[in-house]
Amino acid sequence: MKRTATCLLLCGLLAGGSAQAALTVGAPAPDFNAQASLGGDVFTFKLAEALKQGPVVLYFFPAAFTQGCTIEARNFAEATDEYKSLGATVIGVSTDDIGTLKKFSVSECRSKFAVAADSDGKIMKAYDAVHDKRPEYAQRVSYVISPQGKILYEFTDMSPESHVANTMRALRAWKTRQ
Repeated sequence: MKRTATCLLLCGLLAGGSAQAALTVGAPAPDFNAQASLGGDVFTFKLAEALKQGPVVLYFFPAAFTQGCTIEARNFAEATDEYKSLGATVIGVSTDDIGTLKKFSVSECRSKFAVAADSDGKIMKAYDAVHDKRPEYAQRVSYVISPQGKILYEFTDMSPESHVANTMRALRAWKTRQ
């Protein structure tokens, strides 16, 4: 039995399963400021300021211009107007440098939402979003944060396909409770 459990654990990890524990619903969202780019323009993104405007969809991605991250960024870009209609701000975060993210914010994010540089990894560590096998990269994790600074929703999946739909569903559910 012990041997089977060990095999299942190792097989899961080798198959790409995650041993990371994301922040739980109801937990306080760690505040942060970071250099970010929107449409190629660099500015300082301040979570506390964004939350004054409404909920924030914070998503972590491993690396700009990779296949999955490009798909995810384009999905978020296509949904930005709907996020705005729900009063939400979208911010993507990776360990890429700001020069790379300036380009990514124009081409893949289509100048629709900002992406922030977390080159020292402090933000992804605070949000338990460190990739379990490659700690220099973020795990693909999405959060919805309430204007009160609490985690409303968390979704972890290395596939980029469901992050927009799931965060959108969580935002709509939050909105109907308001």
